Amino acid sequence: MDSLTQIVLGAAVGEVVLGKKVGNRAMLYGAIGGTIPDLDILANFVADDMTALAFHRGISHSFFFAATAPLLLGKLTERFYNSGIYKNRTYRLIMVIIWMAALSAITLAINFIPKAASGSFNVPTVLISLGFLGFMGWHYWNNYYQSDPDLNVQTISWKSWAWLFFWAIFTHPLLDSCTTYGTQLFQPFSDYRVAFNNIAVADPFYTVPFLICLVIARLLTRGTAARKWVNWAGIIISSMYLLWTVYNKFRINKIFTDSFAERNIEYNRYMTSPVIFSNFLWNGVAEGDSVFYAGMYSTMDGEPRLQELKIYPKNHHLLAGHENDPSIQTLRWFSKDYFTINVINDTMYLNDLRFGSRGNEKEGEPPNFIFRFKLIEENGVLVGYETRDIPSDPKEEFGTLYERVKGIE
Repeated sequence: MDSLTQIVLGAAVGEVVLGKKVGNRAMLYGAIGGTIPDLDILANFVADDMTALAFHRGISHSFFFAATAPLLLGKLTERFYNSGIYKNRTYRLIMVIIWMAALSAITLAINFIPKAASGSFNVPTVLISLGFLGFMGWHYWNNYYQSDPDLNVQTISWKSWAWLFFWAIFTHPLLDSCTTYGTQLFQPFSDYRVAFNNIAVADPFYTVPFLICLVIARLLTRGTAARKWVNWAGIIISSMYLLWTVYNKFRINKIFTDSFAERNIEYNRYMTSPVIFSNFLWNGVAEGDSVFYAGMYSTMDGEPRLQELKIYPKNHHLLAGHENDPSIQTLRWFSKDYFTINVINDTMYLNDLRFGSRGNEKEGEPPNFIFRFKLIEENGVLVGYETRDIPSDPKEEFGTLYERVKGIE
């Protein structure tokens, strides 16, 4: 899932584990724990595209990491609070700045979505989010920086801190496993990627209610029943939505298989996955002997069947002689062999079909797949590079996506 969602989940879990004892610090360290697994994206700055692709959602998203990292993090956190540094006003000022920077990033993300969709900012959303940002700045300044720090946190054992970090880190890969990207839960023993394909990597219907409950809980007094139940309300609402996405996936699967049967399509396997930002629009891919059949279905469609189906030749023969090249091996593993090959202007591309295309291609243009890799021959070996070399307009993409969500009669 996206970083904001993992921060919210980690903070809520932290509140459950230690909120009664350490108050808002439980949310803070839960949010940190929920963020730690995604620090593997730093590999993008030091490794080549294929190595970074394979490393993401790897060891840092494994059960092994969730079982071992909290032991060290718990001990470090205990020592930090026993040192008394947290009482220092400079430290508290730095923490206020960090919190406000994080909230500012969230505010920017919230306002970017309507701008990307319509081409302009939504004024009410901007005013509400800026008002919230200003209120939180006032709240942190008066209730954290200016007030005396809670002197009870140093009594918390390292085991309690480790327990908090365990749940914040452990729930992160479990949620990621529900997406299409997949998560290497069993590293370092296996690189198998678990992917249940029931929720998009970013879904505001999951995140926003969860975030609202967390913010309300954050403003309530520590240890009160109201704070406890508001925080649990966020966890329960998001969990119920997640369960609904599982039910929805089974329903969508039947619609796709019935549609394939109606068209007398023979296939070896198939998969379905929700399109980003909702659980209402789904992408489906079925593998035939030499082609892939791909279609989209919206829960708003007039009939429970696929209205249109695209056929993509596999063209796997174009990789002849390069099947064992490291980049090809990585991309086959990453795409779970749901890929096609095409050649544009003498350049070869590998297209991962699991995430679908951006849907705004002009007639005569090649499909603009979301995960598309350029293959360049270097010293007799094909090397893969992530690319978005087909021009794309976010406003047009969101518009096309929104129109398709509304359904076909």
